[in-house]
Amino acid sequence: MWSNIKDILKYTFSSVISLIALVVFFFIFGFDFWTSIGLTIGLGVILYYIQTGGRMQWSPKAKKQRGTLGKVSADKEAFYHSKGMTKEQIAYFRSTMDQAKTTIQEIEANLKQRSKLKAIAARNDTVDILQDFFKNIVNQPNRLHEVDKFLYTNLPSLKELTEKYIAIDGHVSKTKDTYTALDNCAKTIDDMSRLIAEDYVRFMSNDIEDMDIELELAKQVLKRDNEGKSNENALDEEL
Repeated sequence: MWSNIKDILKYTFSSVISLIALVVFFFIFGFDFWTSIGLTIGLGVILYYIQTGGRMQWSPKAKKQRGTLGKVSADKEAFYHSKGMTKEQIAYFRSTMDQAKTTIQEIEANLKQRSKLKAIAARNDTVDILQDFFKNIVNQPNRLHEVDKFLYTNLPSLKELTEKYIAIDGHVSKTKDTYTALDNCAKTIDDMSRLIAEDYVRFMSNDIEDMDIELELAKQVLKRDNEGKSNENALDEEL
């Protein structure tokens, strides 16, 4: 809810229409300052509602989805303990990943709101990477320290950038500076999406290395088996 209020206020006081309305309420209609502010915010709510396609993200269902981390199951707790994690480490990991899950969901929702953002996401496989990255971190909780940059820098930055793009693109009246800001923001989102893809590849490289080792071992076993068969054939020929 507070996130929506912040977004509405940011949208209201960056919207040309809202600012013009504030001037009209105060100077033309003669309302006092706070009444003018209140009416302007009311107009901002309506415009924000229209701009977001009629979606207000503070319904009871939405609030229930945010930050509701239930008790860990016995099986999951056993899994965490098998990774050598303490009770405090488990709580920290679950809280961190719950926040990451919310952030990813918000990014995915943002990427769907503008065609430019959809194109960037498609080009970088952003949604698939975020989902698979999250799943693999959850399955390897003992590697949390390896993804600090992704969780605490790159992921929140991508969320903020997509929100900024949507807010700027929502301006009813756009100037040359507006379009320049949109282009710069889109480029930064593209760059951040690539950084996240690099984070993902780096994290998954261990699986590739493990596979290479397993393949090499399998080749050695097959080689020994073939050599053994060749020796048996040679002995048969001698007999």
